Amino acid sequence: MSLRYIAFDLDGTLVDSVPDLTQALQMMLTDLDMPTVTVEQVTGWIGNGADIMIRRALSRRHDFATDLDADLVARARERFNFHYDNNGHEKTVLYPGVKDTLAALHQQGYQLGVVTNKPVAFVPAILEDLGLAALFTDVLGGDSLPTNKPNPEGLHHLRDKHGLTNAQMLMVGDSKNDILAAQNAGIASVGLTYGYNYGEPISDSRPDYVLDSFSELQAVVASHQA
Repeated sequence: MSLRYIAFDLDGTLVDSVPDLTQALQMMLTDLDMPTVTVEQVTGWIGNGADIMIRRALSRRHDFATDLDADLVARARERFNFHYDNNGHEKTVLYPGVKDTLAALHQQGYQLGVVTNKPVAFVPAILEDLGLAALFTDVLGGDSLPTNKPNPEGLHHLRDKHGLTNAQMLMVGDSKNDILAAQNAGIASVGLTYGYNYGEPISDSRPDYVLDSFSELQAVVASHQA
């Protein structure tokens, strides 16, 4: 029953995407004649998918307003999609150790997948631009299935697709949504301390492993096999 599949979150885990997301939100808000937002604010709004991030930007707070005008939200999403899609991902960068570690795990025969709450349409280009696309067997976005993290549906989908057991899978992420998804799915989890977790220590979510750097993942995988 050895480990065979490792699922990864994207934003805050593999890549630092805050600069590009902030730029797209700022351009969206300019189009709507609304006050702008800062990088620091956006950093605390990532992790629940584009729709909620946009609602947080429109409300200018994490616990976004529940009575936002539906037409405003729809217009905001359209403008965000336009700017995020058309301004490239030049500012999105890999965290240290990500590419080498993923390449090593791939070479060792592990199947790798991305399970992110980011809309799936944005993901392939980012992976391609950063030279990661060929390493992943699967890419699931926040709109690939009826639910997203912390719901375990994505992880269960991959488990069943590849004929795996819970014990043969590992989830790696930076947010409590990642850890809760793994716990809800019944699989082991790795929490990274450097990502976007609403200002909360990832250890508060009680992942099975807590790492300060991505490169430490190889040692965890080896110990998980023992």
